[in-house]
Amino acid sequence: MTEEYEPTILAFCCNWCSYAGADLAGASKIQYPPNVIIVRAMCTGMIHPNIVMDALTNGADGVLVCGCHPGDCHYLEGNLIAEKRAEAIELMLEDFGLEPERFRLEWVSASEGKKFARIAKEMTDELRELGPSPYRT
Repeated sequence: MTEEYEPTILAFCCNWCSYAGADLAGASKIQYPPNVIIVRAMCTGMIHPNIVMDALTNGADGVLVCGCHPGDCHYLEGNLIAEKRAEAIELMLEDFGLEPERFRLEWVSASEGKKFARIAKEMTDELRELGPSPYRT
């Protein structure tokens, strides 16, 4: 019997909003796939494209970056920096031969536990359909 493929997703969540949103999902017992590994970052503006590409070329099947909604960033414009970097990441994915579905940028507030869980499930389902990353060892 063969095992069903389960993607590994690295989720970078900003400390102030998205991490709290993911925590709310857990505290509210809203289930999302256990293959989502959450990394707390002070701000999504601090997530350099190289970090995302390193994750994707070293075994992660997908990277999810979640930050504060525009206008709500505790560092004023960190999420806008993340948005600009996401455009660069999308170009880099193509250069590395990776599908665009392997990266996702989302805005999740501290009160949006259900939204975080929905995004995690959607991305897991998309990656399950896509199959393992060609960089997965």
